[in-house]
Amino acid sequence: MALGKQIAYSAGFFGISLYSQAFATFGFFFYVDHLQASADLIGLGMGIQGVLNALLNPLVGHISDRTRTRFGRRVPYILFGSIPFAIAFVFIWMPFVHHTATALFWYFLTSVFLYDVMFVLVVLNWTALFPEMYPTLRERAGVSAWRQGFGILGMILGVAFPPILYGAFGWTAMAVLFGAIGLVTMLVSLYGIRERPNPQPQAERGVPILRALRLTFVNRSFVPYVIASFFVQFPFVLIPAVMPFFTKYVLRATHDETTILLGTLFVTALPFVYVWSAITRRTGARAAMMAAAAVFGVGLIPFAFVRTFTTAWIAMAPLGAALAGLIVLLDVLISDVIDEDEMRSGARREGMYYGVQGFIIRFGVTLQAIVMSQVFTRTGYVPGRIHQAPQVLAGMHAMLSAVPMGSILIALVALYLYPLHGRRLEGVVQFRTARDAELAADTLLAGQSLVSHST
Repeated sequence: MALGKQIAYSAGFFGISLYSQAFATFGFFFYVDHLQASADLIGLGMGIQGVLNALLNPLVGHISDRTRTRFGRRVPYILFGSIPFAIAFVFIWMPFVHHTATALFWYFLTSVFLYDVMFVLVVLNWTALFPEMYPTLRERAGVSAWRQGFGILGMILGVAFPPILYGAFGWTAMAVLFGAIGLVTMLVSLYGIRERPNPQPQAERGVPILRALRLTFVNRSFVPYVIASFFVQFPFVLIPAVMPFFTKYVLRATHDETTILLGTLFVTALPFVYVWSAITRRTGARAAMMAAAAVFGVGLIPFAFVRTFTTAWIAMAPLGAALAGLIVLLDVLISDVIDEDEMRSGARREGMYYGVQGFIIRFGVTLQAIVMSQVFTRTGYVPGRIHQAPQVLAGMHAMLSAVPMGSILIALVALYLYPLHGRRLEGVVQFRTARDAELAADTLLAGQSLVSHST
């Protein structure tokens, strides 16, 4: 596929990351610290919507795999869902209810659930196109680098700029601006999308959802992958959500310093997505993923001790370098799993695999809410109090060091058990090469037939 179309498709990840990182980093902070809602109730709300959203992921994935339209399986969801997706994001940040604990809880639960429904419909289908459009390791490593490059730019805007924007213009203005930017990038991504027509045999379209789920969970490559994916991505939602509290109460940082600190993580990561892409092509996805996870885990150690803005800023650089590898390689690993499933079953089921992954990963948001609400409640956190108790500060240190380090350790064990490497992966690559050659021949034959009929 032409480079311009690769870039256009990848640009969609800018808006996706902008929305998800802004919410993951500042959603809890906005409701608990700014609106002074109950930390326990908002934590409960995040837990409830996480469970509902998790159940929605495999259902949408299954429906998407079975969808047949003249526009393709995935495109209609992206085309017609992008505008409601942007509107739902904006509504999270403009509660029009009385600012009581109960009213804010129900508004939060409703608005975030609607946002998550649209997130799944649009993002799952956009993501599921990746393994289908880019079949080789070289293509996947290259396009994943472009995707994650745009994603990191979205993270930078979504994580580093809100303190500046809501400080100057308010939370609603920030949300409207971000909503408009995200919508534009999702529409641009449609230019770069190319779907294979009817990639599944007719017999596979009638597989019931429960059987499709069973086939996914008994895949011996997918299970260790998704465990590793969960425990790698849990720190991605925990660390940004804790960071505004950490910078405000531990580092005593200003809004501008908070922006610099958060931005450093992703600015550092940006050039390293291309470094990890090159490493992946040389060593393979599993070995590169284990190296990136190990570096990330070691990079968390300083956050058990940092007390100043300068030391925290320095500690962000190696963390960002490792983060780049993790986000690039998740795409590549799950693509190999999907190819192996096609080799065994004869069906392309990207939607179900991404749906089940989303089902499991969404519990990371639930776990993040549980960890934060429990730590804040049990340590005696008081919203807005500049001088928090020592145990509160210790809890914030733990949520940026010990907790995510334990998560990364579990991920490393799962990656060690991940079987899709060596000869087993070589078999999948050979199948993929033969399949693509067959598809190319069929396409050429169809084109010649069309020309002969027209003449």
